[in-house]
Amino acid sequence: MGYKLSFGEADRIFDSLQKEYEIWAPKRFVGKGRYSDTDMIRYDKIHRADEIEFNEKSDFPAKEVLTPITETLFYFTEDEYRESKATKKKLLIFMRPCDVHAKYHQEKIYLENGDFADSYYQRMSEKVKIVLMECGEGWDTCFCVSMGTNRTDDYAAAVRAEDEAMFLEIKDEELAPYFQKCASARFTPSFVEENPLQVTVPEIPNKEVLTELKRHPMWDEFDKRCVSCGACTLACSTCTCFTTSDIVYQENSNAGERKRTSASCQIEGFTDMAGGIVFRNTAGERMRYKVLHKFHDYKARFRDFHMCVGCGRCISRCPELISIAATVDKMAAAVDEITASQKAEGGK
Repeated sequence: MGYKLSFGEADRIFDSLQKEYEIWAPKRFVGKGRYSDTDMIRYDKIHRADEIEFNEKSDFPAKEVLTPITETLFYFTEDEYRESKATKKKLLIFMRPCDVHAKYHQEKIYLENGDFADSYYQRMSEKVKIVLMECGEGWDTCFCVSMGTNRTDDYAAAVRAEDEAMFLEIKDEELAPYFQKCASARFTPSFVEENPLQVTVPEIPNKEVLTELKRHPMWDEFDKRCVSCGACTLACSTCTCFTTSDIVYQENSNAGERKRTSASCQIEGFTDMAGGIVFRNTAGERMRYKVLHKFHDYKARFRDFHMCVGCGRCISRCPELISIAATVDKMAAAVDEITASQKAEGGK
């Protein structure tokens, strides 16, 4: 069912919804950007329709609602521990199509990767209803069409903002009663059909090509370019790496809390192990690991899709202007070079 409502009407519906739901959406934080006099757009709880940033892509992904950058797992004393509490309300999250697809990858890692399900992710994920934000054109760093993540029909509602009005398609029966008094209107969301930025992910045909690709000199350039800040992975909608730490209270050294904090495979020291063992010493080796994980290893593991959803946030956030799209193109050229060389060797 489709509806048209003013932002004022939306605010009244939001007031009713918030008795049962937390509403999360991309929100503009004025003056909080990375550079002087710039803004930041990231997910936050919202209460009014005009708080939602419809016209620009968020700097950080929707995954922050389900897996915050830092969250407390449990509290402890010398005698016992108590799991942290999650919200009792359902979650209504405004998402772009790429973030909806990213949620599938998050679920693979947290809920379907072996016999163990991450209870902290699960208790949040099962509360989610998605409001799909129409994404008709995309932005200059997006390549969702190349990754097949530009479309989805997995949503409870869809929305378009236009001239201080909201057009909605309501698919979920639990949401429908909130909109019964609104004016009917025909609306179905449109989707990006072509991005200015296009990527062709190479197929790595065998283990021999993969081994040679890992040795290819293309990765060496990142020793000079990448500063190993981890900004790309923090902005990534599918990265799941984290570390844990115990915070001991100053008032009582026998009590504290264990926190989970987002981590990055791009930061020096990420692979450090006891005995001084380090698996990836250089920025180039760490970049190689990330790119192959997003564009080969994940798909090889789960046999469905590549992990990257083409949101392009890593491109926007990189202080050294490293483009993951350009890197994948270089990787494709390297694969062609390796396979051609192998064929030439085989023909001798």
